[in-house]
Amino acid sequence: MKQEKTQWKEFLEIISVLQLVLTFLLLGLLCTVFLVYLMFTSLWPLPTLYFIWMVKDWKTPERGGRGRTCVRKWTVWKHLRDYFPIKLVKTAELNPNKNYILGYHPHGIMSAGAFTCFGTESCGFSEVFPGVRATLAILAGTFRVPLYREYVITAGLCPVSKPSLAHLLSKTGKGNAVVIVIGGAAESLESSPGVHAVVMKQRKGFVRLALEFGADLVPVYSFGENELFRQVIFSEGSLGRRLQELFKKIIGFSPCLFVGERLALLPYKTPITTIVGCPISVPKRVLPTQEEVDYYHGLYMEALDKLFHEHKVSCGLSESHELRII
Repeated sequence: MKQEKTQWKEFLEIISVLQLVLTFLLLGLLCTVFLVYLMFTSLWPLPTLYFIWMVKDWKTPERGGRGRTCVRKWTVWKHLRDYFPIKLVKTAELNPNKNYILGYHPHGIMSAGAFTCFGTESCGFSEVFPGVRATLAILAGTFRVPLYREYVITAGLCPVSKPSLAHLLSKTGKGNAVVIVIGGAAESLESSPGVHAVVMKQRKGFVRLALEFGADLVPVYSFGENELFRQVIFSEGSLGRRLQELFKKIIGFSPCLFVGERLALLPYKTPITTIVGCPISVPKRVLPTQEEVDYYHGLYMEALDKLFHEHKVSCGLSESHELRII
């Protein structure tokens, strides 16, 4: 029988989720404003020294970072997991003597399932896949934001850039699972309750990377990710959509107009089930041909579609639901 949550437990879950949302929306901006403010006070040497350190440390995120296991195991992430709740499901073993690229779908508004399952240990990734280390790759621009970058580096996140991913797949031994949210900012614009759409057809860079380093591809689908917020969807060609596309080109992400529950900030309490599919064996090719990239990209899309249809009913969808690949 399901145990009733105490009011204290519910409060801790709300605070845990609220800190994630506010970190996602405001922390980077607040850190920047704070340092600029200090530059105009008697404490100006502190931000000056920090900026010198930041320049010196600029390449660290692309060289494996300096993640701390203790941060991945913070209790706050367990409360975050329990709020929805979020569950990690394994369908096949991952050999710790190989490297992997896990493609996460869909992006949703803030990829809560990806962060919780792969950016923390709250869902027990290291126990579910013993000997395999998960590293979540996020927007590279995040690592250029002063102070905020120290937080995400310590959390063990890495930039989704070629040098960073190449380092993880070639310089840190075996048993690495690099997690990439394939659809990125473009896919976040499709996020809405009841929508199951992934931006995939022209996203082939991760497949080329897998071929270059002989890393197996693993599709991951997170049921419930798109149900967390209600988004204002602008039609193609509208002023709102053009502004979103402009922001995406300039700063790498698209601002979304979305609302949740409780002051519109908290996501809806919708269960998230993250299914990790079977690995697709990929050979190592120093210079992969376009034909090879297209072939394994096709295999990946087929595997993702199969994963969706095999688990959609057990995750609360009807047999009639289809996965739309854009």
